[in-house]
Amino acid sequence: MQWFSLILILPYLVFLTGIIRGLAKIRSFRPKSTPSVFISVIVACRNEEKNISRLLEHISAQDYSRDLFECIIIDDNSADSTFNTASAFTGIKNYKVLKNKGSGKKTAVRTGIEACTGGLIITTDADCIPGSAWLKTFALFYAEERPDLIIGPVTISGGKGFFSRFQELEFLSLQGITAGTAIRDNPVMCNAANMAFTKEAYIENHTGLHEELVSGDDVFLLHSLKKKKNSRILWLESDDAIVSTAPCETWNSFFRQRARWISKAGAYKDAYTIMLAIVTFVTILIQPLLLAAGFFDHIFWLVLATALVLKSIPDYLILRNTTSRYGRKNLMRWFVPSQLFYICYIFRVVLRAAFSEKRW
Repeated sequence: MQWFSLILILPYLVFLTGIIRGLAKIRSFRPKSTPSVFISVIVACRNEEKNISRLLEHISAQDYSRDLFECIIIDDNSADSTFNTASAFTGIKNYKVLKNKGSGKKTAVRTGIEACTGGLIITTDADCIPGSAWLKTFALFYAEERPDLIIGPVTISGGKGFFSRFQELEFLSLQGITAGTAIRDNPVMCNAANMAFTKEAYIENHTGLHEELVSGDDVFLLHSLKKKKNSRILWLESDDAIVSTAPCETWNSFFRQRARWISKAGAYKDAYTIMLAIVTFVTILIQPLLLAAGFFDHIFWLVLATALVLKSIPDYLILRNTTSRYGRKNLMRWFVPSQLFYICYIFRVVLRAAFSEKRW
């Protein structure tokens, strides 16, 4: 009877096996044409005076015609000198710095899109660093595939010790799920730090972005597009398409960020995303329950050990694939301690999402 609880882990194994199969199909994008797509880069930011100049320098250094892209910075009511710092930058030919017409990131993004002239829009964050071929790679991919939405890869780099390595592994696992589900034409996630979409797709779907929620400008657009029968949502696999960002500096900021991300889950309407979230949470929930039950019957501790091994197998395979693709295989030595810590981490995030205020 004690072993019956392991049945609850089977759906997790089934879901992640499908994702692993998707990851096995990933092939790096090899461009075959010369792009001539005009791109609008939209950056919504708040209190980013320390980061905005670095991002703008990388955008100005793009290996893409200066006549074929514009950059629009939207300041969302910053309390620092973000607006003035951005306004003083002169290295980009087609460049605008705007004040948000309202409040919040979603309104800021919409402010930028209303002012842009490009048919293809790329969003990123002020604390991100793109490579020099970033825009060209997105333009080439769009020119060849003509998708409605492109999901680009994001990595975390920098920092030292377990805290930073845990963030990298956790983020790479999310990237694995993002890529694996997208390749199977059933995407569940994307990241506004590196994504592109057509202006037409945004206009047709912007009313479903849940303005009442502080987070989700990316995922709600994805889910809205996913409901459209003929929409195309594609993963872009290319080292040149990667943007990197730094890890959170403190545990508090890390938990706050993740709580903000998870807080939007209650508004999801996509069936596959909901099922994956439920299956994952049940698989995590069963572990502390088995730990507690072991104090009354020691056999439950053996069941717990088996459950940890079963869960860790697909987790390991996803992370091995993702760390290999991003040249971060050395992170796998942190896999076991991260797995053990993950249980505490996810419950801390859920509690924070349920009881704390959500903000940028």
